[in-house]
Amino acid sequence: MTRLLFALLLLTACTEQPAPAPLPSPTPTTALEAAAIEAGLVVDPASTDITGLYARDTDRVCIVPGATAYRIGVYVDYDDNQSCAGSGVATRAGEALELDFPSAPGCTFTARYEGDRIAFPGKLPEPCAKLCHRRASLAALNVDRLSESPAEASTLRDAKGRLLCSLGG
Repeated sequence: MTRLLFALLLLTACTEQPAPAPLPSPTPTTALEAAAIEAGLVVDPASTDITGLYARDTDRVCIVPGATAYRIGVYVDYDDNQSCAGSGVATRAGEALELDFPSAPGCTFTARYEGDRIAFPGKLPEPCAKLCHRRASLAALNVDRLSESPAEASTLRDAKGRLLCSLGG
């Protein structure tokens, strides 16, 4: 009798419906980022101004306020024969920076702004190649903030000495 009772219990356990799947929750990265921002360990991109000078190795980006949008300058220097340089306009929408470089018509793309870091996409529109010489490229450019000063950002120059983010106008 006990064997029959045990078999029925075992059979009943096997035919029970599975527990419903838990509701999706925020990814651990999102929760971790939120906790880091709350603790002050990471800068909240939504509460910071993008103005400043950014750099990594020989890559440089300057951003200064303009009359209607921010002005951005980019300079990448691999050596005397391989570099990129250009000035344009940047508008911000949350963590997205919409960039447009009029000297290379069609060179318009969205970069990521992460508080103290700017990351260009790995693939850029073909017209952006006009800003570069030889095999240099602006694709996947990543720079970290060095300064929040508009005056310091406005001093960035390209290899020919041209200012890329002049203040005023």
